[in-house]
Amino acid sequence: MLDRSAPVFVAGHRGLVGSSVLRRLQVEGFSDLRTVGREDLDLRDQSAVDAWFDAERPRYVFLVAGTVGGIHANSTRPAEFLYDNLMIHGTVVQAAHRTSVDKLLYLGSSCIYPRLADQPITEEALLSGPLEPTNEGYALAKIAGIKLCETYRRQYGDDFISAMPTNLYGPGDNFDLEGGHVLPALMRRFHEASEAGDASVTVWGTGSARREFLHVDDLADACLFLMDHYSGAGHVNVGTGVDLTIRELAEAVRDLVHPSAELIFDTTKPDGMPRKVLDVSRLSDLGWTASTSLVDGLVDTYRWFLDAAERGELRL
Repeated sequence: MLDRSAPVFVAGHRGLVGSSVLRRLQVEGFSDLRTVGREDLDLRDQSAVDAWFDAERPRYVFLVAGTVGGIHANSTRPAEFLYDNLMIHGTVVQAAHRTSVDKLLYLGSSCIYPRLADQPITEEALLSGPLEPTNEGYALAKIAGIKLCETYRRQYGDDFISAMPTNLYGPGDNFDLEGGHVLPALMRRFHEASEAGDASVTVWGTGSARREFLHVDDLADACLFLMDHYSGAGHVNVGTGVDLTIRELAEAVRDLVHPSAELIFDTTKPDGMPRKVLDVSRLSDLGWTASTSLVDGLVDTYRWFLDAAERGELRL
């Protein structure tokens, strides 16, 4: 178990995952939480990160910072996704090692797995086949992050662990129509269509691709669980183990936000991987399972969306 009074660094605390991890740690009673914004620290700059670690001396690190986005963002900005994430992962892991951090959790992504991996995807599927081309840059950076933690553990004995979450959603998400992930982008499209009185909403792809979705607060809970209970070399999948088609997801969002809307699928847009659902038996065997249903999670997310829009605080 982590010492609740020790200094903890949440790297990426303003993002979807980081803000949720911060909330979870606060609820859990951690009394010394350290954060820093990108305006004060460029996590791609090793000397700056080293100086910050020397000054702050965290004992635990949640490395959840990174450049993220959906299919459009990944496919149009591959160099940015690869460079930014490689550098962020490298500087923080090296600084954590150099200052003898007690434990670090690195958060990857399920896009690390091959495009045609057997489903559900086990942790052993890593590097067993070609990646999905639309997010190859991001995936390569995340794979490098996993291997970075593994090699620092093997060479130096550092207690650095990795978790690989499935597709995430929840309060604090990015609702940008082009840069965001599929669920928040759908929610915004249906909301704007409802506000405008539009009779239909266009969805990218055929609607046949299958995806798994995890509420970000469940992920935050899983991250703390792993930090408290896991110190293995291998990365651990985090998800629900249940998937649905993009059509079914769009219908669920429509039923919540704009029930009368007709769905139109733009088949000129890519689907991405045909199916992606994680085998979460390793995490389940450790004693953790997700607790938020998709229906409840969508309601929670849309409520947050409406409140944030009213306050003018949406990430668009």
